Amino acid sequence: MNIAVSRAPARQLRRRGLALLWHQIRYEQSTFWRNPQSAFFTFVFPVVVIAIFGGLFGDVGKSDFYYGRSALQYYVSTMAAVSVLGSCYSQLAIVLAARRQNGILKRVRATPLPASVYFVGLLAHCVVVSVVDVLLITMVGRFYGLSLPAASQLPALVLTLVFGAAAFCALGGAVASLIRNAEAAPSVVQFVLFPLVFISGTYMPIHSGLLDGIAGALPVKPFNDALLRAFTTDHTGLPWRDLGVLLLWGAVGAVVAVRRFRWDPRLS
Repeated sequence: MNIAVSRAPARQLRRRGLALLWHQIRYEQSTFWRNPQSAFFTFVFPVVVIAIFGGLFGDVGKSDFYYGRSALQYYVSTMAAVSVLGSCYSQLAIVLAARRQNGILKRVRATPLPASVYFVGLLAHCVVVSVVDVLLITMVGRFYGLSLPAASQLPALVLTLVFGAAAFCALGGAVASLIRNAEAAPSVVQFVLFPLVFISGTYMPIHSGLLDGIAGALPVKPFNDALLRAFTTDHTGLPWRDLGVLLLWGAVGAVVAVRRFRWDPRLS
């Protein structure tokens, strides 16, 4: 009897926690869609880019320049990676910096809503946005005749997206902790992201041993490579090295984000 009584409150707490989390995710989604201009460009930019690349490079077949893939196979994978970076890294860092400066984080801290529920809801929203972007990019690739990822690669694709989203959310939180004010957020975010995207071969393959070695130890290129493999091969197995790099960077980002996180804006 005592065991049954003690389990009932535990189940109620779990249900209440799940209800709060679902409410927070819905709130983040509502806030996102209430800014139609931001939502429009979040989804349209990578789709427009891949549509332009499809028109420019749709007839370019498989070549060594694209690592044995066609140009469009290559760019669908890298644009999918960019969409995850945009929602899980750039958007998260800018939103956190703006909410800190506007006092929203301080007000959230004063409410009964657990901090863990607030941040998990925000991270889940970023992941949902990135998944929708990846699906849209894949649909545009299908319009140009690309095949869907092989069934044998679906576990690798899902795991890569999960690891990538988690790593870049953690890095977004870490960068947000270093930003002093909301006005500087876009510049700081792009200052970190811009060189990484280019040396990682997102817009053009990099055939340099030195740059390849440097980029391979950073988070963007392993993410690109893992998605490229998942989108364009039918081999079983997981890209453990690429996933390991993402896991390492995610852990580093999480440590920095937690240790340096502030609810209040800096006064100077």
